[in-house]
Amino acid sequence: MPDIIEWPFCTLTPQQVAPCLVPFTRSGGKSLGGVEPVVRTDLGFWTVDYTGVVIQNRYRNQWKTWQAIRQKLGGRAGLIAVRVPSSLSAPYVSGHFEPTSETTHGDDTPFDDDTEYLQGAISVVSVGVTPIASTSIKLRIINAEADLVGVRFSYNHALYETGPVIEIDGDTWTVPISPSVRELIPDGADLNFDRPTVLCHLSEDRGMDISQDAITKNTRPNVSFIEATDYWNSLV
Repeated sequence: MPDIIEWPFCTLTPQQVAPCLVPFTRSGGKSLGGVEPVVRTDLGFWTVDYTGVVIQNRYRNQWKTWQAIRQKLGGRAGLIAVRVPSSLSAPYVSGHFEPTSETTHGDDTPFDDDTEYLQGAISVVSVGVTPIASTSIKLRIINAEADLVGVRFSYNHALYETGPVIEIDGDTWTVPISPSVRELIPDGADLNFDRPTVLCHLSEDRGMDISQDAITKNTRPNVSFIEATDYWNSLV
């Protein structure tokens, strides 16, 4: 992947997040009875709105981080991986939110800098190779609730949402997904259900304009993103 930064969700936390899947449809024109048949295509894209990002005057790192991201993106040209909170529908084994945990290698050793792996609470892997433009996927549950309907996951910052189940075979679920697969997903790929992300551009060149408030000592800017479909198209 090219040089991609990730939105620092814990430092610049929005009060509201609105991830919206925008479907592509086409119309055949109205019939004599006035009915307009609409056909859904296999494509679509994400938009994500961060509303009320909390930035306080006393926390200089928040201002510096915002400005550094703005400089790095350079308007709509830059790429950023945006987190899409999905805990309300995530398939946690317990049925409610479970935090990620830190763990070591199989031989009980950490990374070279003595830090440990960040391990998600949910473990689901792909079954078989899922090629580009696919609209369904086979998933095998390793550690998750036995219900993969209406959940979100990402792979290499490509975000997907599942629909009603097509088939269940033991611990393997076949489900439709939207949008269509952006990048080939290999067999046995670990999928990100805990903290899914989507690769985006800013929706506007001035999408990270910000003001300072000397009275309230804080500001809550909004920022909007649109999925970087141009990046995925370049891989085809």
